[in-house]
Amino acid sequence: MIKRSSKNYIDNLLSQNPHWKILDIGCGYTAHNNATVICDVQDLSSFYKDKKFIQLNDNNLPFLDKEFDFVIASHVIEHVKDVNFFVKELERVASKGYIELPTILEDNLVFENKNDHLWHMEFNDDENKLIISKKIQFLEPILTVSSAKNFLKFFRQSLVLELIWEISIEFKIIKKDFEIGQKISRLSLFRKFFSSCRFLLLLISTRIAFAPAELKILEN
Repeated sequence: MIKRSSKNYIDNLLSQNPHWKILDIGCGYTAHNNATVICDVQDLSSFYKDKKFIQLNDNNLPFLDKEFDFVIASHVIEHVKDVNFFVKELERVASKGYIELPTILEDNLVFENKNDHLWHMEFNDDENKLIISKKIQFLEPILTVSSAKNFLKFFRQSLVLELIWEISIEFKIIKKDFEIGQKISRLSLFRKFFSSCRFLLLLISTRIAFAPAELKILEN
């Protein structure tokens, strides 16, 4: 079973279960505070001196079946070539976990995502199923990773999928039967933005210009 959740809910859940053995995989330098084991393709052992760190050398996770109570995979699946195998490995090493993914919008907005991400992620709320398709770059990126993090403070639900699963991760890989024509360029986005701004300013200035006359009519 997989369903929508939130990072706040996960933080509270893990804090309330300090006895759990928790794996954070592919987290880079941002491992969850409650993680007891950290696994990454980079050697980050010197960074995580106070935690158990294991470097990942191949696709197989170097852990026993159901070794963990909980596994975190935050912004990982969109990078993985063999999604089927990776999902099975998550299910194998833990009985439940948290998955965080970029939405299609976030995936298109960020420069670093353009070449690093292989898949687009959506969630079907009717079927409670993760929908995966090959990435399509709909528009030219306009944000860096650091600036996107600032946007998350205000638009998190539009930019991030937050999912919790237990026992199994229901998903399907689909093929989208359409081709995108010309990408939406940054220049066209800015032109449309400033065009809208000019129209709004014109509307406001016109309103201000006629305001005294309207007041005079009302007084009469």
